[in-house]
Amino acid sequence: MRKTKPKKRYLLPDPKFNDTLVTKFVNYLMEQGKKSVAYGIFYDAVALVEKKTNESGLEVWKRAMNNLMPAVEVKSRRVGGATFQVPVEIRPERKINLSIKWLIDYSRLRGEKTMMDKLAAEIIAASKGEGAAIKKKDDTHRMAEANKAFSHFRF
Repeated sequence: MRKTKPKKRYLLPDPKFNDTLVTKFVNYLMEQGKKSVAYGIFYDAVALVEKKTNESGLEVWKRAMNNLMPAVEVKSRRVGGATFQVPVEIRPERKINLSIKWLIDYSRLRGEKTMMDKLAAEIIAASKGEGAAIKKKDDTHRMAEANKAFSHFRF
C-alpha cells in the first residue's frame, strides 16, 4: 500500500469541442505518443457518425459512453482458502475509464478498414445499445448478479 494518495491530475479541454472527456478519450486512443493522429481519428469518427446518423456526433458519442458505463463489477476476495467473486459498486471515475477502454478495445477488434471507420461503427452500435462493448458491460453485470450471494464478503 502507498502512504499517500497521488495528486489528481486535471486535463485540458480539447481544442474543437472544449470538453475534458474528449481529451481523456483521445489519451486512451493514442498510441506511441501520437496525440495529433489520435485527435484526427476521433474527430473524423465523430464526423462520420454525424453523417451516418444525422444527429450531433458528440451527442451520439456521449450517449454511447453512458450506455457503456457499468454499475457493478466483481472483485476476487480470498476467504478461508477459497476465492470468491464478490460484486462491488464501481466508483464514478472508474465507470468512465471502463467505458472508454471498452469502446476503444472493441473498436480495434472490428472488421472495418480504418480505425476511424471502426470507432464510428462501434460508437453508433453502443449508442443504440448493441455491439461488442455493450455485450461486455452486460456480461459484467450478469457476473455480478450471479455472485450476489457472496456480497456479504464485501470489504
